[in-house]
Amino acid sequence: MTGSPFRRNHYVPVWYQRRFIPTGQKEQKYFYLDLKPENVVSGIHRYKRKSILKWGPKKCFCEHDLYTTRFEEWESTEIEEKFFGGVEKLGLSAIDYFSKFKHPSANGDLLNAFVPYMSIQKLRTPKGLANLSQLTNLKEKNEVLTTLQQLQTVYCAIWSECIWSIADASDSDTKFIVSDHPITIYNKGCFPESKWCRDSNDPDIRLIGTHTLFPLDLNKILILTNLSYVRNPYQSPLRIRPNPNYFRTTLFNFMQIQINRILSEIEVNEINHIIKQRAHRYIAAGKKEWLFPEEKIPKKRWDCYGDEYLLMPDPRSVTFSTETIIGYENDRSDSYDAYGRKPGHTDYDDKNQSDYEWITFHAFQGEFARKFGPRRKGLSHELGSLDKVEDDPDYHEYHLKLEGKHKAMMKKKKNKNKMK
Repeated sequence: MTGSPFRRNHYVPVWYQRRFIPTGQKEQKYFYLDLKPENVVSGIHRYKRKSILKWGPKKCFCEHDLYTTRFEEWESTEIEEKFFGGVEKLGLSAIDYFSKFKHPSANGDLLNAFVPYMSIQKLRTPKGLANLSQLTNLKEKNEVLTTLQQLQTVYCAIWSECIWSIADASDSDTKFIVSDHPITIYNKGCFPESKWCRDSNDPDIRLIGTHTLFPLDLNKILILTNLSYVRNPYQSPLRIRPNPNYFRTTLFNFMQIQINRILSEIEVNEINHIIKQRAHRYIAAGKKEWLFPEEKIPKKRWDCYGDEYLLMPDPRSVTFSTETIIGYENDRSDSYDAYGRKPGHTDYDDKNQSDYEWITFHAFQGEFARKFGPRRKGLSHELGSLDKVEDDPDYHEYHLKLEGKHKAMMKKKKNKNKMK
């Protein structure tokens, strides 16, 4: 058992790490930064370990016996060998598919491998396991690892109902870094030292303003945003989204995936800064200077990234729908509203909610058009083709007017409340 290859447990897979080593680089190593280097005492000397090492993926993001279970004198590596081994085989193909995703592709098998892979990846890191232990009040390691397997799909429904955006760093000299907690969670209302982010905590993905970031390789990153936030970014980011239940069936619309967003150098560094701030202890990068994104960004205030819509999909390429009906060959049908609720749910297809969101959503489209101009920052697939890269002048002006109408309506509402 001592020499078992399954006792050196990589909580960030080696094959995933290799996706962040620059193409053509002969030496398959990258720069590995310890954000909390330990103090070492040797005789009368005391020194701090080197914070930056140049290591290959096999030496990074791993712990000895992280997943080994023990019952008295009996030890088992089955979780590493059989559970994570099977998960990673599915994840490898799925990540490759989404990093190269183009419309009108729609591979349901790879989606069904990819989303559970993300969910397990969030749970399996030292930070994720510590958080799971805290949330479940389980202190014994064997129980935490057993619970991880039981809850492996916990985040899948919520993420499937998000708006997906795949952004591209190809035009930037700086590329994405990788952290020891690759599924990065950002909420502009949850500052790094807040209760939501302290120690092993992450902001709840069900908070309306929470974004989920997952770098797919050096140049591609997946950003997930709650639909309710895209429809109304003017509300508190700390509110809980509609239908927040974790374990349930839901729908996924491949056509709504936004692609072709090209990130600037500053935007890539801002995203890397978020990844670094939310890491537990380690990050790695293909070039040493990429480890210090804070040196290359003009603003470091945590909420400014959210206020500037850095992580938002382009609302002009998001379809506003209230209900989806599915027909089957046996004449049976099924339906879901925009938040995965089915007929019989007390809030199914809530007209008051959708009417209000219709106003705020179109106002957001107008604000986005004013802020970023007619050229869209992401394209979805609608009516058999990609959205237009740039809005026609008339359509652009239409979006601008929508923001003005919303402001006038909100001012009128505010004055009315004052009179009361």
